[in-house]
Amino acid sequence: MAGDIQLTCSDCGQEFTFTAADQTFFQERGYSTPKRCKNCRQARKNEQGGSGGGGGYRSAPAQGTPVICSGCGQPTTVPFEPRGDRPVYCRDCYQARKGSSSGGGRGRERY
Repeated sequence: MAGDIQLTCSDCGQEFTFTAADQTFFQERGYSTPKRCKNCRQARKNEQGGSGGGGGYRSAPAQGTPVICSGCGQPTTVPFEPRGDRPVYCRDCYQARKGSSSGGGRGRERY
């Protein structure tokens, strides 16, 4: 096992220790040597909206398409782009219709 290494953070310029245990951890998972100290890595993760788990993916805000429910006529938002050739329902109307169908209409109506 290699010894501890002193690295310089690319964000704050402070030196930090890349411990032998951390080196082993990073190597086992195929991670590259860190460029930022632990505090700057955490700050960057928080800026990107990450709550942990790594990966560096930004979570996109929930998006939806505003529509008028075909059942009750109330405005609602759906998580897809309606095609126009099918009715679109609010959550309540969709659940009511889904509960009353015998399963044969699955896939015809979209929430």
